[in-house]
Amino acid sequence: MREEADAVTAFLEERGLTDVLLVAHSKGGLAGKLAMTGPAAHRVRAMLAIATPFGGSRYARILPGRTLRAFSPSHPSIVELARALDANQRIVSVYAEFDPHIPEGSELSGARKNVRVATGGHFRILAHPRVMAEVAALSEN
Repeated sequence: MREEADAVTAFLEERGLTDVLLVAHSKGGLAGKLAMTGPAAHRVRAMLAIATPFGGSRYARILPGRTLRAFSPSHPSIVELARALDANQRIVSVYAEFDPHIPEGSELSGARKNVRVATGGHFRILAHPRVMAEVAALSEN
C-alpha cells in the first residue's frame, strides 16, 4: 500500500493538483487513505472508497502470499490506517450488503458517509448506479 500511496502522492505533487477527488476500489481505497494522511493530504478534498477493507479481512490470515496477508486485521498497515481518524471525515465508503472478500464489511467509523448498497460481490458493486451517484454528489461539494 505504501508504494501505491507514494505513486498517488507523486502524481498529485508533480502536476500541482489540488481539490482532488479520489475514486478507489478495494486496496486502492487503503492506498488513497494513506495518501490522504501524508505529504499530499492538503491536495485531496475527498475520496470515494468502494469495497475497501478498512478493517482488513479475516480471510487474509489463510491466504497464500505476503501481499494478501497484508489485509489481515492485525497487520501493521491496517492498524496504522485505522488510527488515522482525521482522514475518515473526508471519505465516503460504498460497499455491498455482502462481500465475499471482506465479510466484515467496509463501514468506516467517522466517515463522511457510509453507503451500504443492496447488492453482493466485491466487483459487481462497481457497476451499481449508486456508485456514480456518490461520485457526482462528492464532486458537487
